[in-house]
Amino acid sequence: MRTLFLMFIAFILAEITAIILVGNWLGVFPTLLLLIATSALGVYLLKKRGTQSLKEIQSSIANGQPPGVALMEAFMMFIGAVLLILPGFLSDVFGLLMFTSATRSLFKPLIFMWLRKKMKNQQTIIVQR
Repeated sequence: MRTLFLMFIAFILAEITAIILVGNWLGVFPTLLLLIATSALGVYLLKKRGTQSLKEIQSSIANGQPPGVALMEAFMMFIGAVLLILPGFLSDVFGLLMFTSATRSLFKPLIFMWLRKKMKNQQTIIVQR
């Protein structure tokens, strides 16, 4: 818990540092506009991809397939949108990585492995394609 708190503080300090550096490079007004634009992009993507993800989940359930992969995709895109909405450039980079299908396919096995480790002693089955 303490490590997580320290990582959170370090991330916030890195975000503030990045905002200051970009502000010095671009100026205050363009930096603020860039932060607002990425937040607006996050809201737009959250709305657009959220409805598409819900339809994909419903379609996989209707076809009799487990919705695990569709849920994982929806979860990763939700996290990506939230990271884009948060002010900061480092969170924007991680958020955009969650929206790119190539990097999502890299993160997916890691998340499935983490979930399997967490659910090891229970009766939950996770299917990965």
